[in-house]
Amino acid sequence: MARKKLDFETAIARLGTPKIPTPLANIRCVDESVRTTLMLTSEELNELDTDILKKQFEKAGPREKLYFDPSKTKCAIVTCGGLCPGINDVIRSIVMEAYYHYGIRSVLGITNGLRGFIPEYGYDIKELTPQNVTNIHEFGGTVLGSSRGLQPPELIADSLERLNVNVLFVIGGDGAMRAARSIVDEVSRRKRKIAIIGIPKTIDNDINFITRCFGFDTAVEKAAEAIRCAHVEATGVDNGVGLVKLMGREAGFIAAQASLAMQEVNFLLVPEQKFTLDGENGLLMAVERRLAQRGHAVIVCAEGAGQDLLGGPLERDPSGNPKLRDICGHIIDKLMAHCRKKDLEMNIKFIDPSYLIRSVPANAGDRVYCGFLGQNAVHAAMAGKTGMVVTRLKSSLVHLPLELVATKRRNINVNSDYWFSVMESTGQMEYLK
Repeated sequence: MARKKLDFETAIARLGTPKIPTPLANIRCVDESVRTTLMLTSEELNELDTDILKKQFEKAGPREKLYFDPSKTKCAIVTCGGLCPGINDVIRSIVMEAYYHYGIRSVLGITNGLRGFIPEYGYDIKELTPQNVTNIHEFGGTVLGSSRGLQPPELIADSLERLNVNVLFVIGGDGAMRAARSIVDEVSRRKRKIAIIGIPKTIDNDINFITRCFGFDTAVEKAAEAIRCAHVEATGVDNGVGLVKLMGREAGFIAAQASLAMQEVNFLLVPEQKFTLDGENGLLMAVERRLAQRGHAVIVCAEGAGQDLLGGPLERDPSGNPKLRDICGHIIDKLMAHCRKKDLEMNIKFIDPSYLIRSVPANAGDRVYCGFLGQNAVHAAMAGKTGMVVTRLKSSLVHLPLELVATKRRNINVNSDYWFSVMESTGQMEYLK
């Protein structure tokens, strides 16, 4: 298949020429003239199908020269959107790197998301120090609080000016990255030298170009526990069906990854792949055949799967996310009606871990990753970088322009090797459209 034409800019904006020697000792500084060349495949970009695209990216890491004078720099951190394991780890990493390695003595915590910038909400602003963030990584959630929805960038820029903030770290999903982009535009319009650095976060792992968001591995571990329990329940009764509902509005990465981890899932339903319920090749008959052969079945369903089966357009929440209908309830009703019609016995055990998978502390792997993200976000900001995010692409930590991650969401490519591996693990093909 010929590669689709796809091009994008990877250059990172900067506020000016860095001239201040770094205070960091015993470091290997990144050479700005050397860029990291990476080969992108369909696992990173759905648009590529099975082809490969070679692009150069700016490497993350400390620079030899700084734009901001650490002794005169004030930073701020804001967390936006839904919770995710590891947010506190990122906050802690930023504070520790700024304080101990750069000598920055003022890091503000903006409370309750972007609302914390707006005076009419009346939220307090926290002073973050090594002493009051030292243990926050032991807890889930965010010590700063969060909120959904956009706020006027003009009012946010006003607050940044009032607070004399030089650097703003925005931790959030694609909506927060779009908000960060609008803040960049506003402070640029005002000709203010404020660095805006994003740290992408989403439990669904669906931010464009970000193949692994922090907290995703922790969420998958918890989701896998729910699948294990569903399998135990299903095998403990005659014709048992364990049905697990997992997060995933428009992307089924958690459900797919957890299913691969457990290798006990017989039917996986995700938003990216339409399926049918009725008919000889529908899910209902597939489950019936599975029960006849093995006496039990496990179904994993991402919350956004099968919305086309429930009819009508979806409403949106303040962040622009769809308000989903209950696909699992619909599947249960249809399965029970199918069994009654055929006079078959079926015992359905429904497990919904819901917010449990996103509100727990990060596991060890995610903690390490969060530490890298926080440290490199500070490195980028102090060098005068702006309008960018720090992330891992392939095995390299790189800088990406906000435009790349804010323009669209990432989904499972159902033509990829990854999805084929998922289908091999479940053995499900006949009821997929």
